[in-house]
Amino acid sequence: MMVDLEKRLEERQRPTAPVVMRQDWAKLLFLHWEFDPQLIQSTLPDGLFVDRHDGRAYLGVVPFSMNKVRPRFSPCVPGISWFLELNLRTYVHDAQGRPGVWFYTLDCNQSLAVKLARTLFHLPYNHAKMSAETKDGEVIYQSQRRGDDTTQTFRYPSRLSHTMTAEPGSLEFFLLERYRLFSDKCGTIYSGQVHHPPYEYQELVAKQYSTRLFPLCGFDAPTVAPVSALAAQTVSVDIFLLRRND
Repeated sequence: MMVDLEKRLEERQRPTAPVVMRQDWAKLLFLHWEFDPQLIQSTLPDGLFVDRHDGRAYLGVVPFSMNKVRPRFSPCVPGISWFLELNLRTYVHDAQGRPGVWFYTLDCNQSLAVKLARTLFHLPYNHAKMSAETKDGEVIYQSQRRGDDTTQTFRYPSRLSHTMTAEPGSLEFFLLERYRLFSDKCGTIYSGQVHHPPYEYQELVAKQYSTRLFPLCGFDAPTVAPVSALAAQTVSVDIFLLRRND
């Protein structure tokens, strides 16, 4: 089954359900590699199907900052509402043709966020020691998964000067414009929607990056440069209730 453009554009519409959380996503880097669609499909639970752009499937590494994370109507809390996240993801759709994100891991340096995300959203969060420093116009982003002896380092611009929004139907639109996540709990698929303005992004050449998350999640690490490297401006995000994906 192919997901048509109309279905992808529908996902950008604001849901009518109540907002449960609000947060900002900042200092975003999107690195993507092309992978065998059948290999990706073999890692997915029943009911989810690998999403493709021009027949190609992708795995992506995304480091970023989670800012101002709070429940609806609640204020931000110092030490809790700001933290870092590094994820390995692919792109999928369900039997209804609704496109979204499937996460293999979401490494995070906030213990409470790890616990809540595992419990409430059934997501594979993992504890990590992380830092993000801005120096000489670059973000120097580092992460070390608990129990792993490898420090992952990413370097990318801290300020974007020539941004654009993704053209519907383009590869950038396919990779960036995702407004639904899927998760699995004991064989039951759940989905949750998010809403934010379209990403303002800029293409770049990735100077320094890590592929360590691939073997940590059971994949061979890529030996070539990413086919797509994009940095994006901060977006303010509304999070909606996770539901069974019936």
